[in-house]
Amino acid sequence: MRSAAALRNPNTRARIAAGVAMAGWYSGRAGSGWWQHNNGGYGWVGPLFWPFAYFDIYDYAIWGGGFGVPFWGYGYDDIYAGMFAPYGYDDLTGYLPPSGSTQPDAALDRLAQMCGEDSRDIAGLPIDLIQQAIQPTETQKAALDDLANAMVIAAQNIKAACPTSISLTAPSRLAFMQRRIEAMVGAVARVQAPLDTFYSLLNDEQRARLNALGDDQRRRIAARNRNRPLAQSCDLAQPAALKRPIEEIDARLRPTDAQRASLGALQDASVKAADMLRTSCRADDAITPPARLATIAKRLDVMLEAVKLVRKALDDFYATLSDEQKAQFEAIGPLRTGGSDQPDTMQRYSRRHYREPFGN
Repeated sequence: MRSAAALRNPNTRARIAAGVAMAGWYSGRAGSGWWQHNNGGYGWVGPLFWPFAYFDIYDYAIWGGGFGVPFWGYGYDDIYAGMFAPYGYDDLTGYLPPSGSTQPDAALDRLAQMCGEDSRDIAGLPIDLIQQAIQPTETQKAALDDLANAMVIAAQNIKAACPTSISLTAPSRLAFMQRRIEAMVGAVARVQAPLDTFYSLLNDEQRARLNALGDDQRRRIAARNRNRPLAQSCDLAQPAALKRPIEEIDARLRPTDAQRASLGALQDASVKAADMLRTSCRADDAITPPARLATIAKRLDVMLEAVKLVRKALDDFYATLSDEQKAQFEAIGPLRTGGSDQPDTMQRYSRRHYREPFGN
């Protein structure tokens, strides 16, 4: 977990996230879940949204190519998972320190590491590697140092937005999701200017060497993962259709007419958010690190707007529920994690009351 070489491998990070995602899951239904990403990782690991967020930004911006797969794997499905969490309370206790202990257990320690790492060895640029490749002038070397410092600060800011408590309600999960994305937006803004400056100082030959260095990084990862290639990004392969909770919400909550109206507004917001994120996930035509980082910034802005849109509608709907209805709403999530154990009401969809499903 603290090895820079290991954590710069996207497939290694996906395997770590997958392992820790199941660490507190007591229900025994281990394996893949509908909230798992195409690359094998997870959008939510216990209470944490977007494990290894810094690395996903860093890898795609600096190296490009297949390194963008983890970043582009995030989208509406993760908002949906925030509303209908795959974890119940008992599952989440696996991410808390043991009772009476002042030290975190192994799962919580790994969760903290996935939340963010701000040491220069891991969060900083591979300065020696880049310097050896491009042979920078003194001016370029100073700009590279500025960029490395900015990236460490960016990593610190992302780490500071990590959860300090367990979110047990859908509104609180989306609130944390929003804070996490806001921290990522700020981190990208922190790095953009130093990256632009550094790259602008390079001549064509140095830029070609930097690009070749990225190609070499991709070949190294491919060689170590011959049986596990990087998955396609979201513009090429969408996750399977999500289960539709409409009938179960109707059966469990027995909403009033006023609550149905609020639920309809939540559905509309969810459909709009999914469309926004689908539209912003397009073919990768950014060929330089500054252009890729700008593309990251645009995608994160759309994600933030989508989360805010759904969160506002969710807060309005949730506020209309009684305590008993809220408990029933939260109970929906843990029942939705398997493919073969869905209640019959989850397999059928009625349009009697609602316009569109929550899913894509």
